[in-house]
Amino acid sequence: MAFGLLRRRRLKQGAAGAAGLTLPLPPGAGAFGCTVLDPVDQPLGGAEVTITALTTHQVTARGTTDPYGTFVAVLPPGRYSMLTVAEGLEPHRETLDIVGDSSPTPQYIRLQPARQLPLPPAGGWLFDPPHTAIRFIAKHVGMAHVHGRFERFDGSIQITPDMTGSRVQVRIDASSINTGNTTRDNHLRSADFLDVERYPYIDFASTRFVYRGGSKWNLLGTLSMHGVSRSVSLDTTYLGTVNGGYGEELRCAALATTELHREDYTLNWRSMLARGIAVVGPTVQLELDVQAMYRTPDTPTPPE
Repeated sequence: MAFGLLRRRRLKQGAAGAAGLTLPLPPGAGAFGCTVLDPVDQPLGGAEVTITALTTHQVTARGTTDPYGTFVAVLPPGRYSMLTVAEGLEPHRETLDIVGDSSPTPQYIRLQPARQLPLPPAGGWLFDPPHTAIRFIAKHVGMAHVHGRFERFDGSIQITPDMTGSRVQVRIDASSINTGNTTRDNHLRSADFLDVERYPYIDFASTRFVYRGGSKWNLLGTLSMHGVSRSVSLDTTYLGTVNGGYGEELRCAALATTELHREDYTLNWRSMLARGIAVVGPTVQLELDVQAMYRTPDTPTPPE
């Protein structure tokens, strides 16, 4: 017993030290550090941590915990939402207030065993755009990552009594791409990339849901972009239902991610490099952070 207590004490001391930031911070920057633990208080490596700025809804930091369960991020001052997800465990979300010129105070995040949340009632659901974000991350060739989002989109969900037969449809206005740089955004809209004059929409239509345990699902379907359709699988975390909003509407929420390969959609990055066009790399991480509102027991009108 004494050896077990000593081992846990040393483990926690080591984890707390690892979650601290010892290097000098850039002027004006703040930081956040945590150690993620599993249900029996052991460090959890490989947990996914996503930090999103609440003012812009942009993903500011993303990564996985190291083998000691540690995650550290250097951030501009401000308020953030942090989501921690691990396979088979309950997602954890909290709000962070980052102060400039401050080192992180190490904290523990204990993830609990996943439970299957009550599924949404059968019927029609519509995306709530003010509370939904469609984001992407692409690696800038030879440099840092490009973060962006689509500002205009519509989506609908038809929940069936057997969840595996439910359907999701999403239509994105390709011209609404926004990476925070006007010159780059205009280039991404051009014929070199999305070619929005010829292909104004990016469409997703699901085929089925596959249950993976706890709150995890795979959403299978077809993504059509740039005149090409490809099968995709979105790793989806169901976040539950709640009564909320101005009209106390019933809402459900989920986070879905996938990786796209530009060459699958005839966006040939090698050809662009040969022409001296170096904007983003060959893969793009796509994320749908969705809130949907219950509207009717009938099928919702699909996006037009």
